Amino acid sequence: MINEKRLIDLFISLVETSSESGKEGKFRDLLITEFARRGINAKEDKAGEILGGDSGNLLVYIPGTINATPLLFSAHLDTVKPGEDIKAVVQEGLIKSVGPTILGADDKAAIAAIIEAYDVLIENNLDYPPLELLFTVSEEQGLKGAKAFDYSKIQAKMGYVLDGGGSPGNIILKSPAQNEIKFHIYGKAAHAGINPEDGINAINLAAKALASLPFGRIDEETTINFGLISGGKASNIVADYCYLLGEVRSLDKIKLDNITDKMVSTFTNSVTEQGGRVEAKVTLLYPEINLNPKDEVVTIVTHAAQNIGLTPILTNTGGGSDASIINGQGINCANLGIGMQNVHTIDEFISIEDLVNDTKLILAIIAEYIRHKGA
Repeated sequence: MINEKRLIDLFISLVETSSESGKEGKFRDLLITEFARRGINAKEDKAGEILGGDSGNLLVYIPGTINATPLLFSAHLDTVKPGEDIKAVVQEGLIKSVGPTILGADDKAAIAAIIEAYDVLIENNLDYPPLELLFTVSEEQGLKGAKAFDYSKIQAKMGYVLDGGGSPGNIILKSPAQNEIKFHIYGKAAHAGINPEDGINAINLAAKALASLPFGRIDEETTINFGLISGGKASNIVADYCYLLGEVRSLDKIKLDNITDKMVSTFTNSVTEQGGRVEAKVTLLYPEINLNPKDEVVTIVTHAAQNIGLTPILTNTGGGSDASIINGQGINCANLGIGMQNVHTIDEFISIEDLVNDTKLILAIIAEYIRHKGA
């Protein structure tokens, strides 16, 4: 049923239309045109204005042939850099980029598969429930588009984000909540050569305080990292200010908060004891996902994968995705592997087999959803 050539051609046209984060406008226009050709209206929200980009999120509603609660599929419009002037080529069953750019299979493989799946439904007169398709902007910049979306516009109670690692059949059950930690450390300025003893070096305060904190993998559920430090004005001035940016991730929200609180307390006490001052700010960037293998959203995709000969693999991840935000809005949502490889590098590629299987899996999920709902 799947038109492989059409799917490949569509995918290549998508990836060759640039959409780096914040500059998705041209790609948005292409998608609006693609859906309009199919008689479908894609509605844009105000996320672009909110985030300072040139495109908002797109929400596509497709009435079903049967009466059922809508089913959601989601993917993101944006890519990382370098994503301008991409040229894609097919070689030995793989699609890759030519030249020093990413390919953009993350996440345009998902978008191509969604569109091809719809075409197959129509061409073969297959039944389907109402479908809601959410295409977000600025996912690669911290899930910003998903965070800016108004979820009252979605009727679906469950759905699938197509943005996971691994081959089609990978089903991500758990992903961590993430706290962002910002430390502003204040010391006292002085001339570094004339009277350094009158100063309090904020960079030194930060270094000693950091040395008292754990780093890296804390346990199988939890990681800690500080990835940015800045401060000072010149080498001949005792630095009176330093800034640190870090994060804590954990699959266990209670553990996340306990560890974060302890880190802030330990860091603050260390700086204070050295005569400095700290302002700490903790922000929850996204909540955890904790799906059960028996949850309907999981059993549907598990059976769907089996029905098309794929092996379901239930797995966890240490990263966040739009599924983190959507789940946090009360919509049961699983992130699925789509076969993209070496993402965020110029060696990115996807196999034609995985691209086809992405489409097959979407169709199988729709069919299994109908069976589960008894529609």
